Amino acid sequence: MRKILNDPKSRPKPWQRGNPRPAAARVRLSDAQRAMARDRARSAGRRYPNLVDNMWAATSLDADGRPKQV
Repeated sequence: MRKILNDPKSRPKPWQRGNPRPAAARVRLSDAQRAMARDRARSAGRRYPNLVDNMWAATSLDADGRPKQV
């Protein structure tokens, strides 16, 4: 059976998918991005940020911690 990528129930979870970027293209989160992920985790009741918080910070914030301009 084929998986439909638009269907959230059949789409694999982020930790089950491979990283789409090659190792040379990966960058670490900046201090501002790390702080925003930490704040997001605390507001959700977690002590530490998880993969989803880090992914959110990496995609929605620039290196200064401001929202990215699209």
